[in-house]
Amino acid sequence: MTGTLYLVGVGPGDPELLTLKAVRLIAAADVVAYPAANGETNLAFEVAREHVPDTAQRLPVDIPMCVDPGPAQSAYDALAKDMRTELEKGRNLVYLCQGDPLFYGSAINLIDRIAPLPVAIVPGVTSLTASAAVIGRPLAARNDILKVLPAPLASGVLERELKSASAAAIIKVGRHFDRVRDLLYRLDLAGDAMIVEHATRAEQRITPLAAFASNERPYFSTILCAGGADR
Repeated sequence: MTGTLYLVGVGPGDPELLTLKAVRLIAAADVVAYPAANGETNLAFEVAREHVPDTAQRLPVDIPMCVDPGPAQSAYDALAKDMRTELEKGRNLVYLCQGDPLFYGSAINLIDRIAPLPVAIVPGVTSLTASAAVIGRPLAARNDILKVLPAPLASGVLERELKSASAAAIIKVGRHFDRVRDLLYRLDLAGDAMIVEHATRAEQRITPLAAFASNERPYFSTILCAGGADR
């Protein structure tokens, strides 16, 4: 019999937001894998650390974070090969994912590589829902159209999508912050826009976009704002 690969979402950072199912599977895992760029343990492992059994083999994985997708894809190929070896021994393996595995998660890259061996997915709280919770504002209500927009999209695409949405969440902001901020001001959407950094973590910071200093840059952030469709 082969083992099962569990792609487990650990949420945005607060360990208390781990689901009961995630805790159970982590505690029973034979192998626990997690991203560990540059040899450093990442947030996903830190969130789950107290539930990882001493008997579990730890499998840190260095996934290159760069514009060129080639190195990362090669890393996923190597990881999948290692995982298949463990699964074919009948060992159950948990791969820890920040947020939710299927919401822009790196775990997406493993599903097809592991098939047809068993893969199960355990959803987690996303940074998007966590950000809405910490500012106490609905993502969408009634017939609102909520759009989730990755900041690396071209400015023209972002503008078109923002104009046709009732509400929007802009993710993967990073180095695109200046361009996104300028666009929100130009579309008159900056007034109620909120920036949430490190949602649910000790270093969490909530700042209205209008109060963000011109020389500041947010980190690990989501921007929540109204869209232009109802204006």
